[in-house]
Amino acid sequence: MRITIVGAGFSGSTLATLLASSQPGAPDVCLVGVDETFARGVAYGEARPEHLLNVRAGQLGAHPDDAAGFARWLSLGARGKEEFLPRLAYGDYLAERLREANETATNLSLVRQEAVAVSRIGEGFRVHLDDGGYFASDRVVLAVGALPPQRLAGIGPRLAHSARYIGWPWQDDALDRIPAEARVLIVGTGLTMADVVATLAARGHRGALVAISRHGRLPQAHAEVPGAAIELPPSVQLALRGRSVRTLLSAVRSVVHVAPDWRAAVDALRPHTQPFWRSLPHAERARFLRHVRAYWEAARHRIAPRVAETLASLQVSGQLQVRPARLLRAGLRAQGAEVLLRGRGQDRVDVEQYDYVIRATGLDTDIVRSTHPLVSHLYEAGLLAADPHGLGVEAGDDLQVRDRNGDTVRGLFCLGPLLRGQSWEITAVPELRAAAAALAVRLRETAHAGVTRRGAVARELALSAGL
Repeated sequence: MRITIVGAGFSGSTLATLLASSQPGAPDVCLVGVDETFARGVAYGEARPEHLLNVRAGQLGAHPDDAAGFARWLSLGARGKEEFLPRLAYGDYLAERLREANETATNLSLVRQEAVAVSRIGEGFRVHLDDGGYFASDRVVLAVGALPPQRLAGIGPRLAHSARYIGWPWQDDALDRIPAEARVLIVGTGLTMADVVATLAARGHRGALVAISRHGRLPQAHAEVPGAAIELPPSVQLALRGRSVRTLLSAVRSVVHVAPDWRAAVDALRPHTQPFWRSLPHAERARFLRHVRAYWEAARHRIAPRVAETLASLQVSGQLQVRPARLLRAGLRAQGAEVLLRGRGQDRVDVEQYDYVIRATGLDTDIVRSTHPLVSHLYEAGLLAADPHGLGVEAGDDLQVRDRNGDTVRGLFCLGPLLRGQSWEITAVPELRAAAAALAVRLRETAHAGVTRRGAVARELALSAGL
């Protein structure tokens, strides 16, 4: 039996190490991913020295039963475990884990190419690579991470194709080409914006920085010293068993007002968010996304204290402005970009001039409009159904995806941010490593059940045995 994992970022490499084995009869495991960020993924492979982890080092072990694994790999003491370290170090840790697994396992192969298509062949699949090659697989796991960023609505065609518009800040060292005195508009005020500002500040940028989003809310900061955990009171536990966002929000607010630190109340909700989300009807999910999402993400996905200090310092000096506004239109002019902005709650439209416009809107999981080659192919072929809220793919509790007719695609699994529609909280290490462990168990059970290779799949495997 062959299991192919498409995507060699955190999710894919973690699943591969969990399935790696030297035992006779273990399923063949093939990890496929682009060479540039293999094992690290975009989050840790394209990071820069000033980009810090948003979780303390002592909680970032990739194995679900070893939260201290990362800290032990770095030989950190008690104080070091509470630090927010560079993301580059975490990428090295993931790469080392995969290297060790590949050296000791007999069932693991690594393919440093991009998978551009997956088609159904009998009871299995054919995986097509960007060099024209292909091979067959009994099971396929989509672990592609977040999708490539789409062009911002309102960006004119001439600006979109000029160096004045940066649609992906980490591609081709785009930020390094911005002059220090340039006036920059950053669309987005979340974690990606924080990284962009941190990079510009590290480069000594002196020009004005304006960051906009619908609500104009920055990510909250972690406490320097972690506070004590709390238990959720009965009122919140009762609300979690309901199916109402409004009821839960009211109960949580009552706890936040009396908790020693509001962060403890938010963290106490973390083990319950996935089952609560799954219990919500679509109307309640839409209500959450419209009215609560921005506030929840600012409180839940916090930034390191050092990064928060950088943002606060730039705001105090006036160099960084954070505004609740919407980008209506941006066009290329002789001296840069002319931008039309409408402030939240205002009828007036402001016309402003910027030297550069940067898209920093964070995770993209909308498979309908995505330009990702593999995801676009699977969606157009009908093997993927889109979440109605643009949160990725439709999938069952067993992580098998559903097709355009709502039927389970047997043997095609998903792991990572494209499961936000199914789980909501599935972008941080604790949730991802737990999901990877559960999926590894299921895949091993399938293999041990003696699934046979026959028909077209067997012939394809014979043809591709040299891979």
